[in-house]
Amino acid sequence: MPGKTICLFDVDGTLTAPRQEVKQNMLDTLKAVHAKGISLGVVGGSDIAKITEQLGPGLLQYEFLDFVFSENGLLGFADGKEIHRQNIKAQFGEKTYQEFAKSVLKMIADLDIPVMTGTFIEYRNGMVNISPIGRNATQPQRDEFEKYDKEHGIRKKMVDTLREQWGEKLNIQFSVGGQISFDVFPKGWDKTYCLQFVKDYETVHFFGDKTYPGGNDHEIFESERTIGHTVTCPEDTIKLLSELF
Repeated sequence: MPGKTICLFDVDGTLTAPRQEVKQNMLDTLKAVHAKGISLGVVGGSDIAKITEQLGPGLLQYEFLDFVFSENGLLGFADGKEIHRQNIKAQFGEKTYQEFAKSVLKMIADLDIPVMTGTFIEYRNGMVNISPIGRNATQPQRDEFEKYDKEHGIRKKMVDTLREQWGEKLNIQFSVGGQISFDVFPKGWDKTYCLQFVKDYETVHFFGDKTYPGGNDHEIFESERTIGHTVTCPEDTIKLLSELF
């Protein structure tokens, strides 16, 4: 452990543009901060394969990244070695999960939106990711839906309905993130889940773009354990890091 302070980063909108690859200036910035004795970690809602696509094939070998937490920390790595693994299927049970999934698909089938593609429900170890237009959407389609969703609140309406139907029954919570989807997971399995693995640090900084209530960075941003920083894009993250360290 290089020091007593650690910085944890969201991925989409914080280290990279949404679903895009990290730029070299960001990697150089992280290396410079780490060289000053600050530990670094990433905590993303996506699975390890998707985070690797964005941050590079050497993700688990980066010397400047002390921790990598995918799916909010349900799969965790320290110094490139796996330290934790958990999954949601045992929590829900197959029968209940299928009932929930069918209700989501029926809801999506009734939507009136500009475009639909495929992969509307993506099961992950620690959450269920739901996308009204489908995760197969191209980047232009994602951009178009993001604008449409801001105007019509498609994801918010779906979350409100599912919370009413399933929230108490499954003890689940919802988090809107990225451009086209939202996450469903057991309470307590948000990004604060990863904090149990950084208990040895005196100071924990967190950087994220969706820190507002309902955003997938909100809980860890608000946690008493962290000093939260809201950023608007990767360039904003770089600027803030240069000011802080």
